[in-house]
Amino acid sequence: MKIAIFGAGATGGLLGAELALAGADVTLIARGPHLAAMRENGITLIRSEGTRVARPLCTDNPAAAGPQDIVIVTLKANAVPGAVEAMAPLLGPDTAVVTAMNGIPYWYFHGVDGPHRDRTLESVDPGGRQWDVLGPERAIGCVVYPATEVVEPGVIRHIAGDRFVLGEPDGSRSERVTDLARVLIDAGFRAPVRNRIRHEIWAKLWGNLAFNPVSALTGGTLVQIATTPDIRSVVRGVMIEAEAVAEALGITFPIDVDARIDEAGAVGAHKTSMLQDLERGRPMEIDPVVGAVSELGRLAGVPTPNLDAVLALVRLRARTTGLA
Repeated sequence: MKIAIFGAGATGGLLGAELALAGADVTLIARGPHLAAMRENGITLIRSEGTRVARPLCTDNPAAAGPQDIVIVTLKANAVPGAVEAMAPLLGPDTAVVTAMNGIPYWYFHGVDGPHRDRTLESVDPGGRQWDVLGPERAIGCVVYPATEVVEPGVIRHIAGDRFVLGEPDGSRSERVTDLARVLIDAGFRAPVRNRIRHEIWAKLWGNLAFNPVSALTGGTLVQIATTPDIRSVVRGVMIEAEAVAEALGITFPIDVDARIDEAGAVGAHKTSMLQDLERGRPMEIDPVVGAVSELGRLAGVPTPNLDAVLALVRLRARTTGLA
């Protein structure tokens, strides 16, 4: 199985390093100083059990890698629409595309029964470019749980987590998704295959869509947001609206909103990825994570005034800091 990882930063670098160390045929697509360092010195992977160096093939030219069996996209979700043309050389007739990123994926309504079947979302896939170039039939869903960071070019620290939840949009246990799960398991990850991948996407998104923008607006950590009463109230209001949107689309949640907020607060003094991006001067994942739920609310006829207010505020925050 030939695997390419497109956007081999922190998460992609972790995947690429472990897959290479396990003997997989993997190519990392990256750019800039990070790519130069990986080419020269390999990927240094720092984990609690020790430090190792992997030396997978690394390139900034997808055409040099050629068609793959699996393309795992680990870009920030907001960067994907602008990168789909560059992915085209990696796509053969049967190539699967794994959307290993936060937020609502471009294929969300692919094959779904009902009035929204095969609808694209402008907040996620402007102009339908992902749908047209990548194709919804290629998609395998993936919910990413490992926390990682690029310490310096070519050096990745694994902080916590080892789970990549996989699922076909149609809920089947296809050969391609079970083969991918086996390869990830062989590389030391947990890779359960779920038959309701949209539920898994929402399970993670539910917290991200509230905590991420609020953290970017306030600078607060997870525990600060969860334990400051007036800020917790804002987050709770956003999450209740999002829950109503999800339920209108057939999604159910295994825990209630307060338990989910407490769960996030228990992580402690952790900065969300959106806050980290803001502090480092990088574009934030606003539309795929927050804007998409607002758009879904309009489609489902569910009002989202609290979510829309937070969305407007964080969009302005991005503009005033030059990140939009």
